[in-house]
Amino acid sequence: GHCRLLCKPSALAQHLVRSLGRSAALRGGRWPWPCWPQLQMLWQLLQPPEPEPVVARELLQLSDAGLVALDWLVGPWGAAGGSGGVSSPVLLLIPNAAGKVSGGLLQLGLRALERGFIPVIFNRRGHNGCPLTTPRLQPFGDPGDLREAVTYLRCRHPSASLLAVSEGSGSGLLLAYLGESGSSSRLAAAACLSPIFRGRDWFEARMPWLYEWPLLLHLKQGLSRYAGALAEVVDVDRLLGSRSLRELEETLFCRTRSRPTSWESYWERNEPLRDADEAAVPVLCLCSADDPVRGPPGQSLPRELFRSSPYFFLLLTPHGGHCGFPRRGPGRCWAHEAVLEYFRAMAEFLRTEERRKGLPRPR
Repeated sequence: GHCRLLCKPSALAQHLVRSLGRSAALRGGRWPWPCWPQLQMLWQLLQPPEPEPVVARELLQLSDAGLVALDWLVGPWGAAGGSGGVSSPVLLLIPNAAGKVSGGLLQLGLRALERGFIPVIFNRRGHNGCPLTTPRLQPFGDPGDLREAVTYLRCRHPSASLLAVSEGSGSGLLLAYLGESGSSSRLAAAACLSPIFRGRDWFEARMPWLYEWPLLLHLKQGLSRYAGALAEVVDVDRLLGSRSLRELEETLFCRTRSRPTSWESYWERNEPLRDADEAAVPVLCLCSADDPVRGPPGQSLPRELFRSSPYFFLLLTPHGGHCGFPRRGPGRCWAHEAVLEYFRAMAEFLRTEERRKGLPRPR
């Protein structure tokens, strides 16, 4: 369906091309107005998931006494994901950097639950109702909290495959984690829906106001709940008076009272692809050429990374908007089906390689 897979030639790439080529997800009923990326994005944002999922929340205390929330999805097909079978793969869902859990991300979790996965949503400190117990939030590309959550999930499900999917700007966190962790990431595979690859360029270029202002208001609403605690470390008046996502990010993490730093130094530590060469886990990045949030593909897509790294795969489609990818019929988003097919193909390829080489399954 006019999709292109950009990657370095390998046996894994060939297997992925065959699997996605056979998938009905890339040939299904199309959105009737393919040239309207704004409508595609709004359709996915405003449409509630069907059926409405039930979530069982678990608070995880981190090494510095901070908290992150793990939301296990519960559906009409079974009990909470936390009590799934020992061999069921665990699917970690990472929302965008504003902490907004979209209807599309919930729909992906429900589709995964139907197929035997154990879906769980990772909520950062202070996001989506997670209590803020320390006057510290998570920077754009700091994977420290995510690393502790992955370690916990691995301990809780030691024999299950651990997979991860991120949405939009939340991909900055997942990509930074994969690069910084290398072969110790504990993940079997990962996928990014409409990822933001270059964080600094994205903040400086700014999104169209139609997308930036709702995100900015959503962040301010969440931060205002903790104005008293954050007053110890940042200028709260300046924070809540920010007129752009860049100004809010800079006030929150660069203009701190205790350890101020420059905008340049901040991005040296938080660019999503700063350690991309060290990544050792297959990553499928599903992007649309008409994405109005990420920006023009010529400047925002690191094509050379996909040509040189054997672990990065770019599935590029001409239409789809930002995290939209709508279609007619059940499911509403063909990208969700493509991601789940990708995970199935990855598991099949790894099993084949283990049998061919006679390797024992990792414990």
